[in-house]
Amino acid sequence: MIFLSVSFFACKKTETPVLQSNENSSNLQLNNNASQFSSEVIDKWITMQLRLDRDAVGIANVAFSRYYAYSGVAAFAALGPGTQVGSSFSEKLRTLISMPQTDKSALFYLPASVNTALAFMNRNMYTTATAADTAAIDSLETALNNSFISQTNPEVLALSNAYGKEVATGVFNWSETDGYKHASDPYIPPIGPGLWVPKPPSYAPASTPYWGNNRPIISGDIDNTQPGAPIAYSETPGSPFYQMVNQLYQQSHHLTPDDSAQAFFWRDIPGVSSPGHWLSILQQVIQQTNSHLDKAAFAYALTGTCLSDACISCWKTKYQYNLLRPVTYIRNVIKDTTWNAVITTPAHPEYSCAHCVLSAATADALTEIFGNIGSFTDHTYDYLGFAPRTYSSFNAIADEAGHSRFYGGIHYKPSIDTGLLQGRKVSANILRMLNLH
Repeated sequence: MIFLSVSFFACKKTETPVLQSNENSSNLQLNNNASQFSSEVIDKWITMQLRLDRDAVGIANVAFSRYYAYSGVAAFAALGPGTQVGSSFSEKLRTLISMPQTDKSALFYLPASVNTALAFMNRNMYTTATAADTAAIDSLETALNNSFISQTNPEVLALSNAYGKEVATGVFNWSETDGYKHASDPYIPPIGPGLWVPKPPSYAPASTPYWGNNRPIISGDIDNTQPGAPIAYSETPGSPFYQMVNQLYQQSHHLTPDDSAQAFFWRDIPGVSSPGHWLSILQQVIQQTNSHLDKAAFAYALTGTCLSDACISCWKTKYQYNLLRPVTYIRNVIKDTTWNAVITTPAHPEYSCAHCVLSAATADALTEIFGNIGSFTDHTYDYLGFAPRTYSSFNAIADEAGHSRFYGGIHYKPSIDTGLLQGRKVSANILRMLNLH
């Protein structure tokens, strides 16, 4: 299994002065053990990334999965040898990536390495960020770095910053070769009964039709995850396909207040994006569990990997079958020509359900890392005035995220069930390939 298909990092030895491990001071934190540090640096950068997601314009919803995943990989890699959490993941990095070389006796101030790495990743990925957001990235990096001065030796801080930047440079350069630049190449959708067509109200062209061709973060993890064909298309009343659509159509006229609340809570656009919603959940879980730096960085990397690669699997399915959306069938076949979904229908084919695939995969990763968290209340959209929603498990969150798309009027029930299973197949592959499950 190839986690990374190219070598990210230069193999040069840093020239930054090295503080040896036998130098010590009671007021300095001089150790390479990431479990000794709080996750504050991760928390602050997730808050920044959610801000960037929320403010971004002209970026497809699925594209935020890359930002999440590569940021997490960079944060975890920036810990270098300073963590035993996720040791199999660390081993994969150490054996497959040419990491920056340093004196084995060198000490790092690991929060500084992570700070520099995440500043670099966000600065270079969000190329369309507003001037205010770009300035906020610089300001956060500086503020955190200044806060570290009293915690460590100046030479250690310089070494740590250099290491974090070198790691992040390699991760970013590798990310640029994953194929995303061709995800929106010119595309002519196939024409025929039951096939996707641009839908009202915007009639936008197909979004990111080649996203399914992107290179996964973990090579081979989407193998054997593709579902079979959807229910055979038919316009005959009483046929399985007609009944499937009619189920959604009838439900749209009898939504309870909670049905509608689910649909809008998981709409995510406008909002922090669908990947961003799960990044927000990760942040809240890290806070709720008081996780230290090592566990937080590992969770960032693993959940991002599961989410991003699940999206690639899903987009392969979408543009293989090109199934039409409910609004098209309801208007053209059921003949309710003014019907609209509760939430805006995305500009890509219906099968399989993207929210379901990415949510199921991410929920499995969170369960692997944090176990059964028990009661969890999601406050992602407090800032929009939505009531927070409470769940009994990570899988319960994923199930609601998926079924919210039925209440929203944009996915059929079988596509939701298929998507949840598809996402869990992706996460199962990842956990198995990393010897985590």
